[in-house]
Amino acid sequence: MGSNYKRLGDYIQEVNIRNKALIEAPLMGVSIKKVLMPSIANIIGTDMSTYKLIQKNQFAYGSVTSRNGDKISIALMEEHDQGMVSQAYTVFEVKDVKELAPEYLMMWFRRPEFDRYARFMSHGSAREIFSWTEMRDTLLPIPSPEKQLQIIKEYNTIQNRIQLNNQLITKLEETAQAIYKQWFVDFEFPDVDGKPYKSNGGAMVFCEELEREIPVGWVIGKLNDFSKIVMGQSPLGESYNEFGDGVALVNGPVEFGSYFTVKTKWTTEPKKYCEKNDLILCVRGSTVGKIVVSDDKYAIGRGVCAIKSKYPFFNLLMIKNNLNLILKDVTGSTFPNLDRKTLEEFRVIIGSNELLQYFETKLEPLNGTIKLLHTEIVKIEELKGLLLARMTKVERGIETVEN
Repeated sequence: MGSNYKRLGDYIQEVNIRNKALIEAPLMGVSIKKVLMPSIANIIGTDMSTYKLIQKNQFAYGSVTSRNGDKISIALMEEHDQGMVSQAYTVFEVKDVKELAPEYLMMWFRRPEFDRYARFMSHGSAREIFSWTEMRDTLLPIPSPEKQLQIIKEYNTIQNRIQLNNQLITKLEETAQAIYKQWFVDFEFPDVDGKPYKSNGGAMVFCEELEREIPVGWVIGKLNDFSKIVMGQSPLGESYNEFGDGVALVNGPVEFGSYFTVKTKWTTEPKKYCEKNDLILCVRGSTVGKIVVSDDKYAIGRGVCAIKSKYPFFNLLMIKNNLNLILKDVTGSTFPNLDRKTLEEFRVIIGSNELLQYFETKLEPLNGTIKLLHTEIVKIEELKGLLLARMTKVERGIETVEN
């Protein structure tokens, strides 16, 4: 470790200001993504004078690491000038921002290596704690202020591109859902003349089950009339590995990206499979209903199912549009479970195969763009990971420090 590694405690100091004046400020909490977000805690009747105030460019972190999985809860106050956090958080700030930029320090905290270090240094029997003492004893490379600003600029460029892609994805997905609703809920799909069907006199018939009119020729069917449900089956635990031996495994949300599945573990004894473009749906536990699209062939464990269809984009939009209705039949109060029968027998309005295929073809450019933007985000996130990894190799003058 080079001479440019410094003890963090020489650059930061704790801030412990209580809200004794009962200032109206947003109550914040640290998310698993290491950002401060508005808290949803019920504070009716709570003595808010004991809560801590946090200012812009100050940090909050939770010292208990045993309940957060692989990540330590820490975030920089960036979006608001002032807020409140629970007494459980430690609030601190950089002593001199000309020596250490808060944004640069937060970048260091985002590194997975820091999370591993914090977990390793945590102690305690009932619950593990990464104490303020351990935080202050953390060593990190602190380059010149100019170099810090350069690294921050590169990082923000990457973050801005990710944000732009996400904004475009949101607009495209809203457009896709609007078109789905127009065609399959309002029945304004294009008729033979390309005009909206229902409002231009398209033939309708009353459906007693729905207590409304539907287009002539449409029927009330089941999800398995045009989809195949494959329930997952978990391989033996000893067949798992993290070095790519066998088939990539999807067991649950750990393998869920923002849109596609991600490869985190493999198995040499797969039991059930999904194919590329299948929908992967969580069917067990607190994440029941979470959906991603498979980007490859995977083994699937018991926490998920694969939904296969000749009309994958229609299938995705239909399930998202009806997800609340599907989940109302979930069984189990302490451990929710969505079974095969509930999925296969879910009632849906089905148009002609020709219309479903036309919908797929018509929306393929939009669907393709959504997938492309998500794929680009994955690549940009990899670039961001490389930038964070480079923080262990910094220069000050002619000296290069490498961990």
